Amino acid sequence: MSLTAPPAPAPRITYGAVLGSPYVARLLGGTLTGRLPNGMAPVAILLWATASGSSIAFGGLLSALYGLASALAQPVKGRLMDRHGQGPVHLPAALLNSVLLLALPFSGPYGGPGLATALVVAGGLAAPPLEAGLRALWPSVLPDPRLRHAALALDTGTQGLLYIVGPLLVAALASAYSPAVALAVTAALGLVGTAAVALSPPSRRWRPEQSEDRGSAPVRRLATPGVTLLFVSLTGIGFAIGAMNVWSVSMSEHYEQDMLAGIIPAAFSAGSFIGGLIYGRRTWSGTTTRRLIVATAAFLGGWFPLFALPAPYAATAAVTVPGAFLTIVVACAYLATDALAPAGRTTEAYAWLILSIGAGQSAGTALAGRLAEQPLASAALPAAGAAFTLTVLLAARRCLGPSGHRQRGRHRRPLRGRHKTP
Repeated sequence: MSLTAPPAPAPRITYGAVLGSPYVARLLGGTLTGRLPNGMAPVAILLWATASGSSIAFGGLLSALYGLASALAQPVKGRLMDRHGQGPVHLPAALLNSVLLLALPFSGPYGGPGLATALVVAGGLAAPPLEAGLRALWPSVLPDPRLRHAALALDTGTQGLLYIVGPLLVAALASAYSPAVALAVTAALGLVGTAAVALSPPSRRWRPEQSEDRGSAPVRRLATPGVTLLFVSLTGIGFAIGAMNVWSVSMSEHYEQDMLAGIIPAAFSAGSFIGGLIYGRRTWSGTTTRRLIVATAAFLGGWFPLFALPAPYAATAAVTVPGAFLTIVVACAYLATDALAPAGRTTEAYAWLILSIGAGQSAGTALAGRLAEQPLASAALPAAGAAFTLTVLLAARRCLGPSGHRQRGRHRRPLRGRHKTP
């Protein structure tokens, strides 16, 4: 008879435990607040342009330029954070971004379209890289892998809320006051949220592992076959999202129900949020690569009902299914990136992941716009993007295993007064 008791089962992970961990609520809340301009600025810029007498086409161009500039600058700012830490990048970027958004309403009387375009592009380039920065912080804030898994799922799942709350807030401010006020609130939220993150102890103390001793080993190159193929595959995920957004506009025009253009993407985002909550509550078996492929296959399957050209209510319900698997795909993609990226380049790698999805989204939006008058082709484009992702992942699955170049951000000094062992 054994005198030793069987090991107690690991306590169940709850989101209360995650949010109750030191600094998690502040970091997550600050990041969501600081990233609200991602959902607010494009809409506020468009409304300001049209209210100032410009055409919708010019306003749409400014809106697109802001998003494109923000995406293209992500890897550069990620690389800077890997070299100099988060505060020296986040704070100047947020301050410059806010100043440029506040200056935009004054560009009409003094500089015209040229100045407005320059301010919008510069504002997009200056947008702080909060998403990549938060992903780099999780390992040092939550050493327990199970809590980190739940935090990543919660973080990823709540992203869709930015594109529901942001546009609604801008519309309300522009209606009650003016588009200039909406731009001012956008600038203020971005600055406040970024400051909450950048001035927190985890962000101030975080450094890439190799930055403390750069002479010990050279920084490895980022563009390995595994990393490159992973990022190429993720353009298909962005393509599906961009095509879905345009398809929802086509649905609203076909059925003469303007609200569908917002309701369908909102249902997709709600599915993403719910899927993230479910996924993060338990630990899943199998490798990250296997989970990524299975989730992508489910994401692809979720688009098939659109081939039947469903009516509005059915279409709204249908998009919640691929939305539910989107969070799992993105969360697994971040884990795969973490395993594949070399030490000292993780934040930059996260930024390239964000850029890959954003570039695919732009391509999906552009192509779907050309095919908007062809209902079946328009409905099939999201599945085409998902199929591309799955095909590339299956072809590259041997390259996506852990490369051994693990990177974990860490603090220069302990948060709770403990001495760091040499």
